[in-house]
This record gives sequence, C-alpha cells and structure tokens, in this order.
Amino acid sequence: MNFYKAEYIWIDGTKPTAKLRSKTKIIPKGEKPMIWGFDGSSTNQAPGSNSDCVLKPAFICPDPLRGGDNKLVLCEVLLTDMTPHPTNTRAACVDTAKKYAAHDMWFGIEQEYTFFEGSKPLGWPDNGFPGPQGPYYCGVGADEVFGREIVEAHTDACLTAGLLIAGTNGEVMPGQWEFQIGPNGPVECSDHMWTARWLLYRIAEDFGVNATLDPKPVRGDWNGAGAHTNFSTKEMRASYAPCVAAAEALGKKAALHIENYGAGIEARLTGAHETASYKKFTYGVSDRGASVRIPWQVARDKKGYIEDRRPNANMDPYVVTRLITDTVCSAAGAGKASSNGASKAKLPARPKAKAKAAAKR
Repeated sequence: MNFYKAEYIWIDGTKPTAKLRSKTKIIPKGEKPMIWGFDGSSTNQAPGSNSDCVLKPAFICPDPLRGGDNKLVLCEVLLTDMTPHPTNTRAACVDTAKKYAAHDMWFGIEQEYTFFEGSKPLGWPDNGFPGPQGPYYCGVGADEVFGREIVEAHTDACLTAGLLIAGTNGEVMPGQWEFQIGPNGPVECSDHMWTARWLLYRIAEDFGVNATLDPKPVRGDWNGAGAHTNFSTKEMRASYAPCVAAAEALGKKAALHIENYGAGIEARLTGAHETASYKKFTYGVSDRGASVRIPWQVARDKKGYIEDRRPNANMDPYVVTRLITDTVCSAAGAGKASSNGASKAKLPARPKAKAKAAAKR
C-alpha cells in the first residue's frame, strides 16, 4: 500500500467533562500528519455559523490496533487563526512545563475506571448487588474478576504504541480497574494518558463494553474512581524537606485544586472509601485517608515523591499536572518545610494494616 491511516484524536468541548473524538485521515507514505480540520459545531466547540476548528498534531505513536505503518495522532484544537481553542488545555500545560523546566517535574497517574455492560457494571447481577467489597481488589477467579480480557488487550496495545504504561490491577469495586502511566514530564504523561484512554474506550468497544471515568459510578457503599497523581521535582527526589513543603503548598491552594480536579468530586471525596473530605485538606505518611499521602518509604529514605489522592477519574491530566507544577514550583520556600508540617509527617514506627481488604492498595 502507498498510504497509511492516521487516526486523529482530540478532546472536545463537552461539559462538565470533555469527551474524546477521533476520525481517520488517509496519508501518502513518507508524509507526516499535518494540520486538519473538523466541524466544531458538532463537538461543542463552535457555532454553526463559524464552525471550522483546526487539529494540530501534538503526539504521534504507532497504531496498535491497525498495525503496520498506521498512526495514532493526538491533536491540540486550534482556532482558525492558529491560536489555542478555549477548550485546549494542553497549550497552558506546555507553557507551565517550560516555565518550571529547571525543577524537572515527573508525574505518574493512576487511572481508575469502571466497565459497564448496558446499565450495570460488568459482572454485576441483573437484579440486586454483588457481594460486598473485599475480595475484588487484585482478585483472581471468575467470581471476583470481570473484564480481564479487555484489560490485557488494552495493556498490550499501550505497550505496542510505546506508551509509558507502568502496570494494571483490579480495583476495590467489582468491574473496576486501574492502569498507571508514567513517570514522565507533565505534558508527556498527559499525552500518554489521553492516548491510553482513547485506546481503552476503543478496545472495550470491540467487546461490547463501555469504560467510564465516572468518579462515583455506583452510589452507596462502593468505592469511587480516582486518578491518584504521584509527582516529584528533582529537589524532592534528592531530599525529604521539599516533599513535605510540596504537600503544604498544595494545602494552601486546596480550593483551587478541588475546583479543577474533575466534575462530581463532592460525591467521591466524602471522607469514606479511602478518601479525605473535599472540605478539608490533610496530608500524612502512609495515610490513604488523607488528601495527600507521603509514602512510608519516602519518609524512610528521606527523599522521593508524594501522591495527591484528590483528582477524580474524569480529571483532565493537562489541567491537573499544570496546577500541581505551578503550585509546587512557585511556592515560596519550596525547599523548606514548616516545623508544624514536619511534625505531621513523621514516619510511624509500625504502620497499622487496615481491617478491610478494600483499604490494602
């Protein structure tokens, strides 16, 4: 064949949570994907009277579904004057990453999601509910695990595409899973995450299943779905005080972060089911009920990273990595922790195991 297929992928203007869109362009071999266009009036990004929007390739990788020379092309959306569209959150992330490049920010994002088959989570009975949470997290067996074949196909696709997928696991609620992307810089990690999300939706489609990022897909005594975001600066990877200072910096702008960490966050961050309340910011060592967790080995090694547990599964990675980068890197005295913060972050002599298996993550 003298041509290849390029699947142009972009983020639309749907509110409160944007959706992924894509379409195929046939390109002569030897030519790179160039700018293209689409009807913004059909994606909540333009009025019908002025509907043209521009797709600018931003991240290109092999297409693991079509194989061969075919490509996946993640795009930024531009206006026709070649400036970023108002729904384009990548452009601001790029600017922030450049501004604080000296801090060498790394991110690793844990993407939780839930498989649905029709109106119910995959594997749930047609009437009523499955057994209570406990055996499903990292479970094994047909009575505890639902959708593994989709997860394996997705993992293989991410690897073939060259995405930095770091692992997968079954989650606490039956039908719920997680994959991790990173570590990488804020823009790169976000590009890989959006592409991995597209692959998840597309592969699940072949199985007649829907993958949703709803942060609270089932109301009641069931875990929600988050996107825990691990991060570090080069200073944090060298010593402990900047780790605590980063947690404190996030606390000073807690309201701003909560506002931008995904729609429906109040339903998930209740203070139960391994979450802190969205109304109160806390941090601590080995505390999965805190807003921000300092892993126990970080406190022991006196260097490393911290985990922001607040972002929803449906968050925009470009927004979250930009906010964390800006908040942490711009904080005054980022290399020094207050005496109060240091006292709250002492390593416990012997971390107590949670009573429920649901908390062992």
